[in-house]
Amino acid sequence: MRAIAYARVSTEEQASNGVSLDLQEAKLRAYAEAKDWSLVEVICEDASAKSLNRPGLQGVLSQIKAKEIDALLCYKLDRLTRSVSDLDHLTRTMNDHGVALVSLSESLDGTTAAGRMMMNLLAVVSQWEREAIGERTRAALNHKKANGQVYARVPFGYRRNGNRLEPVAEELIVVRRMREWQEGGVSLREIARRLNAEGVPSKLGGRWSHRTVGYMIQNDLYQ
Repeated sequence: MRAIAYARVSTEEQASNGVSLDLQEAKLRAYAEAKDWSLVEVICEDASAKSLNRPGLQGVLSQIKAKEIDALLCYKLDRLTRSVSDLDHLTRTMNDHGVALVSLSESLDGTTAAGRMMMNLLAVVSQWEREAIGERTRAALNHKKANGQVYARVPFGYRRNGNRLEPVAEELIVVRRMREWQEGGVSLREIARRLNAEGVPSKLGGRWSHRTVGYMIQNDLYQ
């Protein structure tokens, strides 16, 4: 069994928790030796877990995709990532390339049937969490939108007043003109061209595009 070990720590964690790179490496090497696995490489890095875009971890992923290893060892899952969605991405990538994930602290060994079952459960929980977050977010945004509250970037035609939206008459007139032009058979591109030719500013001061015009004409916020 060819394995690669990955250890990570941030400066803050090392100072407060004492989870040093040396400690992680020692534990990982001992585990591989006990399993009689061939430890191809130990990758250690001092980096944040905010994203997967870390040189050391990207090196691990390259070896996974090249099918140069059979297992990835880590001291704890949060050494790889603290993000459920990123962990889901990692495990899917490993599954696609036949690489097992082993985490010492969680007693998770993807080389065994029980370990693979736990990995599948993690994937299910990850998917559920993504969908649940999406449902909660949509419900919250719809509630704010229905009550005239600010729910994203302040849209064209409105201004912010505390946590509520107030109409801006001159901007709403522009939206009405867009609708009238469109109902008269004018294309979205031509509407955008006319607005730009007249020097009508967008909300952020940029030029109008046919996509923005189409979005605003169809948005029920302006009904």
